[in-house]
Amino acid sequence: MRLLDTNVVVYARSQSSPFKKWAEEQIANAVATEGAALNAASLAELCAEPGIDPSLVTRAVATFGVQIVDVPAAAAARCGEAYRRYRQARAKASGKTAPTMPLPDFFIVAHAELLGIELVTNDPDRIHTYFPNVKLVTP
Repeated sequence: MRLLDTNVVVYARSQSSPFKKWAEEQIANAVATEGAALNAASLAELCAEPGIDPSLVTRAVATFGVQIVDVPAAAAARCGEAYRRYRQARAKASGKTAPTMPLPDFFIVAHAELLGIELVTNDPDRIHTYFPNVKLVTP
């Protein structure tokens, strides 16, 4: 199974994304081979997109053959550890408190790490910094 980062689904839906074709190919390839999944953190991010009816998101994702999987509680400790290091690094670099915004991203990556599966994403830099052992599929 391959876990899809939220940005992959967003790119696949966006006509103007330069990564649209890549994202569509990644989703189709994963569905056709080992399987594709989104976790609950990604599902929440998709439901928060402007102009989206949250009640339709789960069904829309399922029509593409993508499974929705829960984030295991065991991912929380690893997520929190990496996120704390991220916030400390941001504060040290800027002298300001780091934003709390990207926490769902850390749950997504911690989930992939816990399961030992590949993560399809277009955000490799931050992931490699805080989760160097996660195997990534990137454009």
